[in-house]
Amino acid sequence: MFTLYSVSIPIKLDIVRDGLRFKKGSGDWAYNSSEPCCTTTLELFPNTTYQTIEGFGGAVTDSAAINYKSLSPVLQEYLLRSYFSKNGIEYNMLRVPIGGTDFSTHTYAYNELPENDTHLTNYTLAPEDTMYKIPMIKSIMNISTAPVHIVATTWSPPLWMKTRHEYGGFSRLKVEYYQTYADYHLKFIEKYDQSGIPVWGITTTNEPINGVFSFVKFNSLGWDLTEMGKWITNNLGPTIRNSKYKNIKIIAGDDQRITVYYWFNLMMKYYPKVLDYVDGIGVHYYTDKFVPAFVFETVTKTHPEKFILGTEACEGSAPWQLQKVILGSWTRAKSYIEDILEDLNYNLVGWIDWNLCLDLKGGPNWEGNNVDSPIIVDKEKQEFVKQPMYYAMGHFSKFIPRGSLRIKVVEKKQLLSSSLRHVAFLTPKNTTVVVVYNNGQARSVNLKNGLKQNILYLPAHSITTIEYANN
Repeated sequence: MFTLYSVSIPIKLDIVRDGLRFKKGSGDWAYNSSEPCCTTTLELFPNTTYQTIEGFGGAVTDSAAINYKSLSPVLQEYLLRSYFSKNGIEYNMLRVPIGGTDFSTHTYAYNELPENDTHLTNYTLAPEDTMYKIPMIKSIMNISTAPVHIVATTWSPPLWMKTRHEYGGFSRLKVEYYQTYADYHLKFIEKYDQSGIPVWGITTTNEPINGVFSFVKFNSLGWDLTEMGKWITNNLGPTIRNSKYKNIKIIAGDDQRITVYYWFNLMMKYYPKVLDYVDGIGVHYYTDKFVPAFVFETVTKTHPEKFILGTEACEGSAPWQLQKVILGSWTRAKSYIEDILEDLNYNLVGWIDWNLCLDLKGGPNWEGNNVDSPIIVDKEKQEFVKQPMYYAMGHFSKFIPRGSLRIKVVEKKQLLSSSLRHVAFLTPKNTTVVVVYNNGQARSVNLKNGLKQNILYLPAHSITTIEYANN
């Protein structure tokens, strides 16, 4: 028996006011109801398995939490249920900043004063944590259908730790504060744990190349592999592993796909002790269209015991994307679909989106680095819009739960038939899930699993998820 979940464009905008839905059509694609052009066979091989899935989710930044809190209590709950409940798309991961980011209303870090305070005697959470992020996260934890695994990341430490007294631009961590910066992470873990929020993993600084090449003006800290290797080996690794939080995952990189070899293979070559501490590598989305996915094989073929996790993604961030928020864009949903499918087929264990929700301008953002989000909040109208990107994420997050095991799929296509994009999993629920993206004409698909065969109809330009019981 098949349970079929399918979205064909035009995807609808789902606008929520006071808990009620209103539908509006998307204008950037016209539906093609033509008959199937061809038949493709997808054969599953459940005995050939790959990575185990950790999860899917988004980020609770200051901006996301501010937008969330601007809604009425009824809409706040509905927004979180849309993401985390059984009736929603069942996210099970979050990324949370350690201090401020560009998606804050101002620049800040913890323990900014007193300066040169190596013991971090004034390490206190910010009002943004206590008033916005922590309450939102705790509400998420109460709603979620699975334990929420939180990845915490620092964009910039307090300025007195840096070689340049600015939050953005070129900078390095002063050598005398290597241990202090490790303690800075541990104290955040302790503070959030005391607030009732356990941290699952930390990364070793957001996009470290930003502080090397000064690509951006927002919060950053630069590293090279020599500095990073020494810091992880001598400071961060021992600090975490010798604490009560020794099982927290340490995630290296947290940068663009193009940097994977640098932040993993080269760093491990020159500092092999790092392998004793690092559990995996984090990767961002923003260069994916220009960098082939086979770079991930440099990790999986040399150290298959280390995971790769997508830790940040959004649309509207590129300089040529002048319109930061485009309500109802299938094109942006398509970018998500193609990237997630590619990443999963190269053994990524999960994919974390950026801000859970933003305003109509794609903010607030103190540096003006506005972007798009799967949910857009209109504070004045007291409504929020669930965009095509939201539904694209749902095809993966809702049907591929934590613990799912990817299996082999072989496509046998007709001559001149354009290929599909697809991925398949065995889930902990003893079901098989197959996600298929058809970016061409309508077609039929023969889904074959041993002696079992089923014929599916795929509308033109659609994403379809199929789930069936293995017995």
